[in-house]
Formats: sequence, structure tokens, C-alpha cells
Amino acid sequence: MLVLCTGFRLVVADILKYLKTPTYKSGFIYTFIKYMIHYKSKAEVELMRESSLLVSKTLAEVAKFIKAGISTLDVDRVAEEFIRDNAAIPSFKGYQDFPFACCISVNDAVVHGFPTKDLLKDGDIVTVDVGVLKNNFHGDSAYTFAVGEISPEVKQLLRVTKNSLLRGIEKAVHGNRVGDIAFAVQYATEKEHGYGVVRELVGHGIGRHLHEDPQVPNYGKRGTGAKLKEGMVICIEPMINMGTKNVFHDKDGWTIRTEDGKPAAHFEHTICIQRGKADILSSFAEIEAAEHANINLFSDY
Repeated sequence: MLVLCTGFRLVVADILKYLKTPTYKSGFIYTFIKYMIHYKSKAEVELMRESSLLVSKTLAEVAKFIKAGISTLDVDRVAEEFIRDNAAIPSFKGYQDFPFACCISVNDAVVHGFPTKDLLKDGDIVTVDVGVLKNNFHGDSAYTFAVGEISPEVKQLLRVTKNSLLRGIEKAVHGNRVGDIAFAVQYATEKEHGYGVVRELVGHGIGRHLHEDPQVPNYGKRGTGAKLKEGMVICIEPMINMGTKNVFHDKDGWTIRTEDGKPAAHFEHTICIQRGKADILSSFAEIEAAEHANINLFSDY
């Protein structure tokens, strides 16, 4: 089973079923190559930085545009036009038949939100998750925006979720393990604030494929999981619910919502594992500048 944008889970039963099909030989080899850890050269990391920074610029572009009274379909259109104008391809569009350039999730939608004609209103929080393919490498990042005035509780959710991403990145260094990242995110959100950390959705490796190994959960034990080594490129992406950790699929088959209807936040960076300190390939700097400049967005959280 694959989960779009925010990670994947391979189910053994699905693999066994696939092995019985006539095309399993070439297909299984491809899947094996796709879902393994690929270590990037310095030159490849620089190409990935270019892709990742284009994602950041795309998110900054939509940050200039988001306001009450526009639809998330409008946001998706702006993002796709910007990506293509910069000689890149939206990674998500067509991936497992996903029909849009962005995953746009509003309020209680955690991830994988379908852009719709519904108009945004004051008090909404909107997560825009974007991937681009440029120079044969993917970049991936997500940011949650606040439209107009939001409640103190929601402000705290955004602040804590964004901070938990940084806490996770601090542990993303050569010699540590995936569980060290997972524990840091979980502690900063669930332990310190009682928020729900989604279990079904995870971060992931990234490179020539949108989703590669290793999986990067937002919960776990220190000292467990895949060992982090120099040259690994991964996406760390806390998906944090104000209430319960439980989620469900909406009727569109993609949008994942909180079970209790409370809001969720999602922030994501693409990073490269290095010795001593992670190299963050994406950036929030341009996004935050555009967010602060847009009087229709609340950014003081």
C-alpha cells in the first residue's frame, strides 16, 4: 500500500499477491530498487537542493495569493503554473492518478487534501504540500498557512508543529537512527502538549523517486530504526492533530481527516544527512517573508 506525498507502507500481502501476476519479474525488481536507501553524491545533493528550493519558491508564490474568498483550486492553479514556468514538473500530478499539482488540506484535513471549489474563509488553516521534479530529482515540502485571525489554540498548534520539525532535524545527523528523529518529534508534540501524532502517515526518503526508503515516522524510540548515514536525503514532516491521533479517509479516497474533526498542522523539509548538522535543502525563509507581507494571512504565532 502506498500513501501519497507523506510516505508509504508496503504491505506483505500486497507484495505476495503481486508476485503471482505475469509481470512480477520486472515490476518487482523495479519496486525493490525504488524502495531502498539511495545515497546521493555531492553533485546529486546540489541538484536536489535546486528542486527543493523551487518547491520553497512555489510555496512562497502561493503565500502571496492565499486569502479568504479564493478556492483551493485557485491555489493549485497558481502553484502548477509557477512550477511549469520554472521548467519543472509537479511531482504529485498523475502520481497514482492523483489529479492535482498540490495536496491542499484545510482545517481538519491532515494531508492529501483534494483542491476544491470551496472558498477559504477567515479562521481557516491551509496546508499546501508541493513536490517538483527538476533535473531528474524530486523536492518536497509543506507549510500550513493561517487565513485571517485564528484562535490561540490553533496558533499554538502551528507553532508547536513547526518547532517539532526543527527538533527532528536536530537529530538528523550521521550516526543517529531514524528513531531519534521520530522520538524528538513525538516528544515535542505528544509528550509536551498532548497532541495526536498520526501513526498511519510517515516521512520518507526522496531522490530520483518521490518516495524512497527509509520511512521516517513522527513517533518511535530513540536508538531504533535505520541508521542515518552521510548522503541520505529524507523528508521529515510532522503531521500533528490538535486532538486524537486517529484519522480516516474522506469519500474522495484521498483526503485524510482527523477522526474528531479538530484541526491538524503539517510542516515539511527535505534534508540531507551530514556529520554534525543536517543540510536543509528546502527553505522556509521566502515562504515566511511572503506570509508576513500578505495582510490576509496571520503569521505571528
